[in-house]
Amino acid sequence: MAKDYYGILGISREATDDEIKRAYRKLARQYHPDVNPDPAAHEKFKDINAAYEVLSDDQKRQIVDLGGDPLAPGGGGPGGPGGPGGPFVGFQDIMDAFFGTAAGGSSRGPRSRTRPGADAILRLELDLVETAFGVEAPITVDTAVLCTHCSGAGTAPGTHLATCDTCGGRGEVQSVQRTFLGQVVSSRPCHVCQGYGTVIPHPCPTCAGDGRIRTRRSLTVKIPAGVEDGMRIRLAQQGEVGPGGGTAGDLYVEIHERPHDVYSRKGDDLHCRVTLPMTAAALGTRLTIKTLDSEEAIEVKSGTQPASTLRIRGKGVPHLRGQGRGDLFVHLDVKTPTKLTGEQERMLRDFAKTRGEDVAELSKQGGFFSRMRDAFNGH
Repeated sequence: MAKDYYGILGISREATDDEIKRAYRKLARQYHPDVNPDPAAHEKFKDINAAYEVLSDDQKRQIVDLGGDPLAPGGGGPGGPGGPGGPFVGFQDIMDAFFGTAAGGSSRGPRSRTRPGADAILRLELDLVETAFGVEAPITVDTAVLCTHCSGAGTAPGTHLATCDTCGGRGEVQSVQRTFLGQVVSSRPCHVCQGYGTVIPHPCPTCAGDGRIRTRRSLTVKIPAGVEDGMRIRLAQQGEVGPGGGTAGDLYVEIHERPHDVYSRKGDDLHCRVTLPMTAAALGTRLTIKTLDSEEAIEVKSGTQPASTLRIRGKGVPHLRGQGRGDLFVHLDVKTPTKLTGEQERMLRDFAKTRGEDVAELSKQGGFFSRMRDAFNGH
């Protein structure tokens, strides 16, 4: 049974070439083995590649639209009553009979062995300092590269491609069928050469005729200052080399920012929390804050309340596109002592009395709760 290549890419049968390519890139980035190690994702990635190979090729896509599978053994012609040798043929076959193909011509011709390569994606983990100020990071990628043994030709040294004897180099074969319209000549991709018009009598021993091999290589990627978690850096033509030594796709380096011990990030602003003793909040103090690249002294005014926030301008993350930096926000937590010595408790009670705050009355009837009731009742 023919595969639903449109369903694999999640597109309609009327999808344009650009829509097919966008759908492929989106799914490839999600299921690429370098990003998703799940074995099921690896199999899904194979199906995605196969679907893109078929639907990006006009000749193969035409076979799919006629109900066939071009990747099936024997060329994948339509099955059932409309298959080869059956009493009926597809609409395209009838059109071919009236517009040139029936006269012995070919409207499609052989397809090229050289095709563009797929994009690749790589996850790169960086610290906050590295994403904030930029870094040149070494990366290791595992992609298909040009076979240096045959330079992408796919043939063994000293040998060449040979014209297919079955189709005579046309990449397609013709068959005569009887229909209700009479005798119709239909064209199909050659099952011997798979539509290339040529065969490889002696494949390259290194790449087995594909013109490319998989290898691991090292690159250096320049990360600009101010990148955020989830952003992608594009390295042109550093992805997968295409079959037959085709132009390489792009490599996308996806940034993943590690959590910082002190700072949290929101856009280009940084946030941190500092705990102050109750006395420091009441009397005021001076704090020295270690930012990402310096030390800053800030004043805490006397009478600072819990959950107050201090702002240090220009000490956040540099803006990715433009001048300047975000801000640093210091959130203050006022800590109340949980254990007091007898002397400390006495001093606090004396302090409370000087302010007219009789702590002992807060638990008495008519004290704190009665004052709350009076306030709500308007007394």
